[in-house]
Amino acid sequence: MSLSWPWALLALLAIPLVFTVWWLTRRGRRRAAVRVTSIALVRAALPGRSRWRRRIPAALLALGLAVLAVGAARPQATVPVASSSATIMLTVDVSGSMCSTDVKPNRITAAERAASAFIKSEAGGPHIGLVAFAATAVVLVPPTTDTQQLLSAIGGLTTSFGTAIGEGILTSLDAIAQVDPSVPPTGATVSRDRNAGYADDVIVVLTDGSNNRGVDPQTAAKEAADRGVRVFTIGYGTDNPAPLECSSTQFGGFGGGGFGGFGGGGGGGGGNPLAADYAALMQISRTTGGTFYRAQDAHQLSSALAKLPAAFTIVFKHLDIAYWFAVAGGLLIAVAVALSLWWNRPRRMPAPARTVDH
Repeated sequence: MSLSWPWALLALLAIPLVFTVWWLTRRGRRRAAVRVTSIALVRAALPGRSRWRRRIPAALLALGLAVLAVGAARPQATVPVASSSATIMLTVDVSGSMCSTDVKPNRITAAERAASAFIKSEAGGPHIGLVAFAATAVVLVPPTTDTQQLLSAIGGLTTSFGTAIGEGILTSLDAIAQVDPSVPPTGATVSRDRNAGYADDVIVVLTDGSNNRGVDPQTAAKEAADRGVRVFTIGYGTDNPAPLECSSTQFGGFGGGGFGGFGGGGGGGGGNPLAADYAALMQISRTTGGTFYRAQDAHQLSSALAKLPAAFTIVFKHLDIAYWFAVAGGLLIAVAVALSLWWNRPRRMPAPARTVDH
């Protein structure tokens, strides 16, 4: 909890002042005691109070004043809330190795299913965009909240040659810049303060290979870091050789054609797909403030994607809670006054005894 107006806590000094006035008033009353002829009548008129009953109203009054003083300082609570202004760019590797069957039924199919589940889980939340990269990178869907458009694009991914991770990151940055004016496009001069925190926008790179085309991924990572955009990387697949098998709809068509060694119907050439460069992916995430995840099968991939929203769609905001302090302080003072009046109410004097003449 933080205080917007901490100087208002000086109001706490009023508490000892109030009790000093009360003590002086009570002392003056003692000196002005009235002589009466019947002590019994005085005792009957006085309320029967124990010591703790006299102290409870005073304690509640002091507590109420203290709570009001804290409320005057405008306390703010830092709470986690879901961010609806965030943009998530899913940047998916569609190189030929995504046809590997080490992840059943093959890597690209498992990735499509996991990405589809992630998109559905975020429906109504942040904007999501889709970038596919092989030898180059293409924005398939600009950031949107249209879940059906994203699902259709995910289901239509096709493979091609090459792995341009750096190009995928830069293309995603430009897609974010189109919808978020606070993020400059690539190539623009950046004057953003690195201590200003992170942007709401993030990039999620899913790849099963090593960069072999285009710009160096570390150069692209620095561009993202300069803009406060975190890059979360997922190293996908195993290191075990497995046959490459893609369906006719998954094979070729992206980046200007298919790649050799695959039958037209998608079938069955063998191969030893390149493993992801985990060290490079870790460095990308480290440079940008993101996180690296390792996914060797469909379950681990789904688990990695499920963990992501807590990392970047939850933001911390300061909420003013002075109202609640005002209510609590007022209630405490009201209870103190009510108890004081109730316990100090005068009791009826006993009626004088009647004498009966005989």
